[in-house]
Amino acid sequence: MKVMVIVKATKNSEAGLMPSEKLLTEMGKYNEELVNAGLMLAGDGLHPSAKGKRIRFSGSQRAVVDGPFSETKELIAGFWIWQVRSMEEAVEWARRCPDPMPGEEAELEIRPIFEADDFGKEFTPELRAREERLRAEIERQQKA
Repeated sequence: MKVMVIVKATKNSEAGLMPSEKLLTEMGKYNEELVNAGLMLAGDGLHPSAKGKRIRFSGSQRAVVDGPFSETKELIAGFWIWQVRSMEEAVEWARRCPDPMPGEEAELEIRPIFEADDFGKEFTPELRAREERLRAEIERQQKA
């Protein structure tokens, strides 16, 4: 199963406060453990929401909303994508994470990523084939 581990934003991360060398070193070691265990597929930190935009949908209308966005606890400061055997394994690894926001209350959120079978019969063989072609093309582009 694939999961996204979301690092929730805080006041300091939204203010653009950069991590210390100590935290970068600890996170680097943690990421190395994840890679060596064969779990980590991707992971990155995100700029504060002040540098972001949202696209709001209302029927056929689209509105662009510039950051910053006000509700810090609902924002994301970073993420990992892990391949794990179970949610329990993901929780075990998440508990080993260095404190991502020293000096502040920090939170990680773990969410399963949908897989093709989760969509049921609505995900027809034609739609599955299209999805497989797109994933193959993405992989080809990344190797180029």
